[in-house]
Amino acid sequence: MVRKAPISPSENSIITFDSGRHPRAKIGFVLLATEQTIEDDMYRLLPEGVGIHFTRSPIPDCITAETLNNLTNSLSQSAEVLLPDGSLDVITYACTSGSLVSGEEAVFQQLNKGAPNAVATSLITSVMRALETLNTKRIVIATPYLDEINQMEKDYMQARGFEVLNIQGFNLDKDSEMVRVTPGSILRFAANLDEPDAEAIFISCGALRSIEIIDQLEKLTGKPVVTSNQAMAWDVMRLAGIQDQIPGYGVLLNEF
Repeated sequence: MVRKAPISPSENSIITFDSGRHPRAKIGFVLLATEQTIEDDMYRLLPEGVGIHFTRSPIPDCITAETLNNLTNSLSQSAEVLLPDGSLDVITYACTSGSLVSGEEAVFQQLNKGAPNAVATSLITSVMRALETLNTKRIVIATPYLDEINQMEKDYMQARGFEVLNIQGFNLDKDSEMVRVTPGSILRFAANLDEPDAEAIFISCGALRSIEIIDQLEKLTGKPVVTSNQAMAWDVMRLAGIQDQIPGYGVLLNEF
């Protein structure tokens, strides 16, 4: 057998580089270990050319104030495994209840400990930025949560200047149940919570399949609707300097 000599480098075989598949931005998401909805939603909402990178933090299939608080210190370890070359532009803790239970400042500190070059945000931060951008302060909130987390969410948002006229939940404590709530159930529940004085409707929780009913609920109520994953997609894009408008998922993504 005659062996071919290895090809020697030459001027015709010089390696060239470009920006890769994600020249517009690279976004990191720290998810709960139990999460099953956010990945699909981000691939649906974020435009081509944006890198979407996921990691997870450990938590049992039980969403309570205690289990959420217990994972706060693991966020830095989860963040540091995302693009260790330092090219991540934005990183977020993709859990509404978790980010308010831990508190935004603690979340930002942990995320930047693991990803120091990225702009840090959180899901509750994204929601409040979205509501402020829509110039809405009086809101109603639909959630899948237990009453203890609903009360914490109400207190947290009211401390930030929002007036929560009504907050109600499905009283679920398992992500594995939250992800199976039908969009039709979410639509009916949120519509029934609406009040005449409310300026916007907020559907809380990244596990809920809420993005599918935003346009329908806005048409039904005549009010802007903010959902966790819609607000998160909008926020991380804007923080990365991406101004694309995404139709079909409410006034927030289509006009702001």
